[in-house]
Amino acid sequence: MSRLKDWLRQRAQNSRGNLRLLLSGAGLFFCGVGGISMAQYSLPPGLKAELLALAGLILTIAGSILALIGYLSLSVLRIWHILDDDDEQHRDPPP
Repeated sequence: MSRLKDWLRQRAQNSRGNLRLLLSGAGLFFCGVGGISMAQYSLPPGLKAELLALAGLILTIAGSILALIGYLSLSVLRIWHILDDDDEQHRDPPP
């Protein structure tokens, strides 16, 4: 449990890395949506269109996951880190 808490605390403090995750995830997501749109509207029906749509779907899913991790790290983990630090500062040291 302590390892997870340490990792989450480290992730919350890395705001530049979290923003990079969010933006790269958004970029992958929109590339995937572009691939799906191209397969739907620009290519004739066939194997190439289906493979492009599959690749676009994979990029969209990967981008969504990366963007979600970046967003949660920027917002929720940062708030949790601030609240957690306040709790530890006000505690009395163990005897």
